[in-house]
Amino acid sequence: MPEAKHIMESPIGQLAIFADEEAIHAVLFVKEKESFPAEKKSGHPLIEQCTEQLGEYFAGKRTVFDLPLQQKGSVFQQKVWEQLLHINYGKTISYLELSKRVGDVKAIRAVGTTNGKNQLAIIVPCHRVIGSDGSLTGYAGELWRKKWLLEHEGKFANGVQTLF
Repeated sequence: MPEAKHIMESPIGQLAIFADEEAIHAVLFVKEKESFPAEKKSGHPLIEQCTEQLGEYFAGKRTVFDLPLQQKGSVFQQKVWEQLLHINYGKTISYLELSKRVGDVKAIRAVGTTNGKNQLAIIVPCHRVIGSDGSLTGYAGELWRKKWLLEHEGKFANGVQTLF
């Protein structure tokens, strides 16, 4: 089966989901000016599973995703993306902490760059990485979405309405 694409509506804009028969390869925010008609069903089993789990996430009923994932990247990038999966729902860490978890405190810029290249938005939670001073910094999906995602998770994880 070749790679399939599906457009899903979410509370923070449309998401484009890409998958083949083995794994989800990308979940990307669609820029508003590129908006497409949302599709009801994809007919693709992994995309259907992904849209269901994302729907549960947005409803506050899912904190961990259970999907086969695969994105292309170097060994270092794979290591960073793997570490992102270990940041608990409703929690944040700094880029410095992420570089420590990867095993190289001096790789903070490379970690930040890799974080920004994550193709699996929300599912591989790069939005949970913030500046050492607690500020929201850098997010390929735009900072307002990062803020929304962190507040959404905080509300369901901690009963907190506003983090920033």
